[in-house]
Amino acid sequence: MTYPEPPVAAKRPTPREHHGDVFEDPYEWLRDKESPEVIAHLEEENDFTEASTAHLEGLRGRIFEEIKARTLETDLSVPVREGDHWYYSRSFEGKEYGVHCRAPISSPDDWTPPELDADTEVPGEEILLDGNVESAGHEFFRIGSFDVSRDGARLLYGVDTEGDERYLLRIRELATGRELEDEIPGTFSGAIFSPDGRFVFYSTVDDAWRPDTIWRHEVGTPVSEDVVVHHEDDERFWGGIGLTRSGEYLVIGLGSSVTSEYRIAPASDPTAEFHVVWPRSEGVEYSIEHAIIGGESVLLVLHNSDAPNFELVSVSPDAPGSGPADATVVVAHSTERRLEAVDAFAHHLAFSYRRDGLTQVGTAVLDADSTIADITIDEFAFDEPLYSVGFGGNPEWEQPTLRIGYGSFVTPSSVFDCDVRTGERTLLKQQQVLGGYDPADYEQSREWAVAEDGTRVPISLVWKKDGRSGTRPFLLYGYGSYESSIDPALSIARLSLLDRGAGFAIAHVRGGGELGRAWYEDGKLLTKKNSFTDFVACARHLVAAGITRPDTLVAEGGSAGGLLMGAVANLAPDAFAGIHAAVPFVDALTTILDPSLPLTVIEWDEWGDPLHDADVYAYMKSYTPYENVREGVEYPHILATTSLNDTRVYYVEPAKWVARLREVGAPVLLKTEMVAGHGGVSGRYAQWRERAFELAWILDVLVLEAA
Repeated sequence: MTYPEPPVAAKRPTPREHHGDVFEDPYEWLRDKESPEVIAHLEEENDFTEASTAHLEGLRGRIFEEIKARTLETDLSVPVREGDHWYYSRSFEGKEYGVHCRAPISSPDDWTPPELDADTEVPGEEILLDGNVESAGHEFFRIGSFDVSRDGARLLYGVDTEGDERYLLRIRELATGRELEDEIPGTFSGAIFSPDGRFVFYSTVDDAWRPDTIWRHEVGTPVSEDVVVHHEDDERFWGGIGLTRSGEYLVIGLGSSVTSEYRIAPASDPTAEFHVVWPRSEGVEYSIEHAIIGGESVLLVLHNSDAPNFELVSVSPDAPGSGPADATVVVAHSTERRLEAVDAFAHHLAFSYRRDGLTQVGTAVLDADSTIADITIDEFAFDEPLYSVGFGGNPEWEQPTLRIGYGSFVTPSSVFDCDVRTGERTLLKQQQVLGGYDPADYEQSREWAVAEDGTRVPISLVWKKDGRSGTRPFLLYGYGSYESSIDPALSIARLSLLDRGAGFAIAHVRGGGELGRAWYEDGKLLTKKNSFTDFVACARHLVAAGITRPDTLVAEGGSAGGLLMGAVANLAPDAFAGIHAAVPFVDALTTILDPSLPLTVIEWDEWGDPLHDADVYAYMKSYTPYENVREGVEYPHILATTSLNDTRVYYVEPAKWVARLREVGAPVLLKTEMVAGHGGVSGRYAQWRERAFELAWILDVLVLEAA
């Protein structure tokens, strides 16, 4: 690829001094989002990127049309029962956003979702909210909160039209469509009605974009009279509120990256005081679920106190004690299984966990005389070597089935209802992939790389069977932070890559959660570099195994995965032909040093506190991508994509990184969405065009198709 002359950012050194170290930052001036000069620079970068990729316009158009042609544009989701209605969403050809609908159940015993057809009128259908109507006049649109009162009369919803994840909360009378005068600006997502519909609970954020305050609003009263239910003073903790499936308790959840605390109040009295379940204890995470076992009301507590992979215990809601010593063990800790969630229903429990790098689900039947000792997990079995499975929409306490979602690299997303007592699974819907897609045309497998310290790192791969022997181009994806797992799933957009002869792989590096809590712990704080060396080891393994070559391998990651991309670009620039870093956290040290920035203090549990700890400062300084760009090396082609209104990873991080890479002659492009947030553009067609842009660039680097 050849580029026109790139923009050159002015160098205006700004000193940053900590622990006796002075760093002269030449591009910190780009942080001023309100500066016309900064906006002009970003627009100049966009113009340069557009000019540099103009030869790909035709390819971008073809990929977009391929995504569009494979997608059933007019479609419906599988209905989920809640109360007296089935709730679902519709999409329509040519429209960017979904339409939220509902239809009445036929009887109280109606647990079989109606089979909906996009071309058939649904009896009694109501449109609750049409995103295409609500988004009119806005370049960006996203729904945050979405809750219907238990009597089905009102809709509570939050709208963001800037991309900054601050939502305007509104209440709609569903019978008339009338908007109530209650409007609450600047809320976080996750607002709910109280069970009686009289109150709304919502949270707001502080200047660091931390949801720190939970409020109670009485419908029909001025917002100025709203009551603070909880204010969280610890700057490491987030707060949110919910309702147990049983409807018995309102729940406030508070948590940092490593510590949790929950508070409950009877849902029958929304003005009641909340009481702590277990007081917070540094390093102890837990979650709660209300259940009734053998006629006894209990709280199921999933915790990691002396149980790294988590243990499930039972306590009394009225006297929960102060920790596991006061509890009864329900599912004991196992070094082989990472318990992730338990959901309680009137007649069964459902469990989600990980084993051998794969997700698993199981259930336990509850009878009238069940005891804690009777509970054993009946695991669901699946045939594919790689797959992903998890809970679907299961809001009803009395439902006799469990809704799950299943898929793999080759199996389209599938929704099942499972009869807990018989084990029978009913396929309700499988994502349609148009254009003659056949799963048998594709192959998936797992490889294991060996890291520098001897640790075996799993890699999940998929490619199209084409009779080719030898190497093929590959896109290697990675994340590796926050114990987030990247599991195999089919992507319609990815087919445009696979069908052109490239493969796709996920490097399940340490810092993620694929192999349990220890896998996460060994890729954070002062072991963070393991994530980077693991990814390089995966790339080297794919080459050594004859699967690909360095000149036909592109790396990709976003957000914290963008930090991974920046780090491996410095660590092993020769291992890749190209790197795509999306909303990348590449100026990590500067961000984590400034507690006034969004999320910084919260992030200290993940990365360490370089502001007060010289060892953490030195460690982060040794890997933060922006400060470790190397002179005298040949960098691969790099594409950085970001959004101006991102509140999680500021646009300035990739902007500074790109400017520094330019100094050393790296072939780098920066593309900034000027009206979007951390998740990028909002409409589905806009998202497809964005992915088509990225895939066209990747294919160009891989020299797989002429423009």
